[in-house]
Amino acid sequence: MRGMRWVVVLVLIAAALVGFYGFVPYGPERTVFVEIAPGTGTEGIAGALQQAGIVRSAWAFAAVRVVRGLAGGAGSLKAGEYRFDQPATVGDVYERLRRGDVYTVTVLVPEGYDIFDVADAVARAGARSAADAPLPAGSGFGSREGFLKAEIEHAELVRGWSPRAQSVEGFLFPDTYRFSRRATAVQMLGAMVKRFGEKAAALGLRPAAAPGRSTAEIVTLASLVEKEVHVDAERPLVAGVFENRLGLGMPLQTDPAVVYASRLRGTWTGVIHRSELQSDSLYNTYTHMGLPPGPICNPGTAALRAALHPTQTEYLYFVADAHGATRFSATLAGHAANVQAYRESEAMGPAKP
Repeated sequence: MRGMRWVVVLVLIAAALVGFYGFVPYGPERTVFVEIAPGTGTEGIAGALQQAGIVRSAWAFAAVRVVRGLAGGAGSLKAGEYRFDQPATVGDVYERLRRGDVYTVTVLVPEGYDIFDVADAVARAGARSAADAPLPAGSGFGSREGFLKAEIEHAELVRGWSPRAQSVEGFLFPDTYRFSRRATAVQMLGAMVKRFGEKAAALGLRPAAAPGRSTAEIVTLASLVEKEVHVDAERPLVAGVFENRLGLGMPLQTDPAVVYASRLRGTWTGVIHRSELQSDSLYNTYTHMGLPPGPICNPGTAALRAALHPTQTEYLYFVADAHGATRFSATLAGHAANVQAYRESEAMGPAKP
């Protein structure tokens, strides 16, 4: 019985501590990051929080754990990096760790981004995070040039999909990613490639060769489709045009591939010049037959699906109209008429209300 009384006393003391500290906000007025390593116990977590100035007392944090446990709502505390930028009650701090409300850096990769765009996006995300506090050493959120270098040097990440890949281009699936500030460039690229694998598998695309074309060729075709049109319903038609041209031995003559060649050379100025249409780059689909040697961007689900299931038509040409839609034709004469109609609508300018 005496032992039970001591237990009751301890519980009452813990409850008193929780009651006192639980309603008194405490903590930093500036941004502070606290890293909780996997496997850290409650005592270690409480000590780290006190040392960082997040909670006033490690004992109070431990007491919250005891009281929540007795009430059946303790839960496990999650490892990771946490960001604190204002005073909070010890109970609020505890709940954040129980939820696993870790700090992450958000990187948005839209459909059609190429490796240059992805490197820019990562660098921008890193700059936003660095505004809070310096980034950890070795972080992948360094310079744009450093991330771009990793995209080129770690082509082994996608060799299962494309044995002759020269970069990870085409296999960084467009999505919203959330990374730890300590994530390396290779870890981030690996996550994007893994997401590609998940989405590709859902479409029936496997690392092994697909019927008719290799997986690398399917992704390359999808990247062309991604860049050429932005209306999902038109993507299978554009894929069908490219398949028809390839079947007849016609050059694809797609401008986005020419632009990509210039970006690889570092000579892109925003305008396609005649010299670029005559360049000897294998990405110049005006002078080289067949598909480019690799993807020119990172395609999304709709473009991948279109490349896997192109619409069978007689179309050999397409051009955008003044309203952003695409006009298709089976003959050069029909294509010329569509181009002329586009030029005339451009000359007239937007319709007046």
